[in-house]
Amino acid sequence: MKVVTFGEIMLRLEPEGYFRFVQVDKMTSTFGGGEANVAVSLANYGMEACYVTKLPKHEIGQAAINSLRRYGVNTEYIVRGGERVGIYYNERGASQRGSKCIYDRAHSSIAEAKPEDFDWAAIFKGCSWFHLTGITPALGGSMPQVCIEACKAAKAAGATVSCDLNYRGKLWTREQARQTMTEICKYVDVCISNEEDAKDVFGIEAENTDINGGKLNKEGYKSVAKQLADKFGFKKVAITLRTSINANRNNWAALLYDGKDYCFSKEYEMYIVDRVGGGDSFGGGLIYALLSGKPTQEAVDFAVAASCLKHTIEGDYNMVSVDEVEKLAGGNGSGRIQR
Repeated sequence: MKVVTFGEIMLRLEPEGYFRFVQVDKMTSTFGGGEANVAVSLANYGMEACYVTKLPKHEIGQAAINSLRRYGVNTEYIVRGGERVGIYYNERGASQRGSKCIYDRAHSSIAEAKPEDFDWAAIFKGCSWFHLTGITPALGGSMPQVCIEACKAAKAAGATVSCDLNYRGKLWTREQARQTMTEICKYVDVCISNEEDAKDVFGIEAENTDINGGKLNKEGYKSVAKQLADKFGFKKVAITLRTSINANRNNWAALLYDGKDYCFSKEYEMYIVDRVGGGDSFGGGLIYALLSGKPTQEAVDFAVAASCLKHTIEGDYNMVSVDEVEKLAGGNGSGRIQR
């Protein structure tokens, strides 16, 4: 099945290990970005994953494309042009020191792209599913308009549309997010949110929850899911539930609401290697599970297991197979060596 994702892929620069920015004179470089991460997950699961963006014609733009091709992502719809690849700097947190992300993405090729750059009719030919996140319209310029046009074209082509709300306060205000995402969500079938996004974007929050204090009232998110579904007519609402004990230790679970049943996954206690891309790996796992026909409970179990494994992997991309995810979802989470 053909899945299309649309967004910004960035150059990721970070100190090795747990060094701080101010301590180092060199950094490692990789690539990543919300929708690109989802595409890589789906390609690793054996699906036809097509990633759409705009990148410069120079070698750094090509290196970004090569990083996707390496894992089997279809890059034929990537538009070439513009001046720069967006950058983000990542400093890994440890214990009570949180991770830090600094963006340098203004005036990137995709941020300055125009609606006429994308032939959505051709892109969505034969497409079963379209995925985007709230990060892409937050880039400003024509991106809100482009995202809305993409959603309309996807619906016209008969594709299911999923959107991860992914609020980024460093990119836009809550009011800007609410206005644009309200329009985009008119075309969305499957909404993905974390424990904070629904509150930040739409003012919908769970009662008796203290996210910063590490106390989540999971039952309260049933109301959040239902309110989102009732407001926009979503067919499904997924909410990831992260209890942060410290930067290295998180508990991880999710809720999937299908308009009738509320299905909670099991909760994993994770020791984190790299948490960037954790939500994207959940999205990729959920899309794969739903396209594969898994029922609601199995779908959320697969998505959470996929994301749990991503937290053990360096870089943005989730390098796991369907077999590995299903083993964990099935209860094999001991981490014992496989011979």
